[in-house]
Amino acid sequence: MARKKAKIPFFLYVGIFIALIGLGFFILKIAVKNLPCANTLSCKESLELSVNNDEKAIFNGEEIVPPKIDLSLLSQEPKVLGTTTPASDKHIYVDLTNQTLKAYDGDVFFMETKISSGKWFPTPTGDFTIWSKIRVAKMSGGQGADYYYLPNVPYIMFFSNSEVAGSRGFSLHGTYWHNNFGHAMSHGCVNMRIIDAQKLYYWANPPTAENESASAKDGTGTLITIYGEAP
Repeated sequence: MARKKAKIPFFLYVGIFIALIGLGFFILKIAVKNLPCANTLSCKESLELSVNNDEKAIFNGEEIVPPKIDLSLLSQEPKVLGTTTPASDKHIYVDLTNQTLKAYDGDVFFMETKISSGKWFPTPTGDFTIWSKIRVAKMSGGQGADYYYLPNVPYIMFFSNSEVAGSRGFSLHGTYWHNNFGHAMSHGCVNMRIIDAQKLYYWANPPTAENESASAKDGTGTLITIYGEAP
């Protein structure tokens, strides 16, 4: 007489399914925490104010002349302020799917522009805050054909959260080495046209001294929500 196969209880299937989901989230969490630096070989030089007017930039194997920076002229740059007092009312949205950035001051629309997110390495998604802003710095990284060296990167807004540390170097910043906005082009950062980055830089919190970075240690950095997936 043939034996009947034992049926696996339904709750056991459910338990296995939940366990697999939990394992997936755990692996994802570990992967995110171990993200490499977004924009430099050491993640040190890009976090400090740096002007290098006598150096050439390298991107995609080509030499590029960076814009000259005169720190003495920074006080003459236009400062664009928000329309509301509370810093928490400002919110930046980065849509990776459509490669766009929008910013709002409360319910008031502030700006919209095309961006270029991560191509060689993905831009992280989630809610972040701007923890530091630097007027200009040097970024470098990659290897072989992917090597890049970019002095005088302007209007840098570093962002982080509990999962992606500030030391990873992810930021919004101005970009002079390509004009292909609307398409993924970066190593994880959010590339913007310089004119748009300048506008956002002076609008977003924390307030920034002319020639220095300013950390939002009290948590008043502007909120950035990054979502979607780069095409």
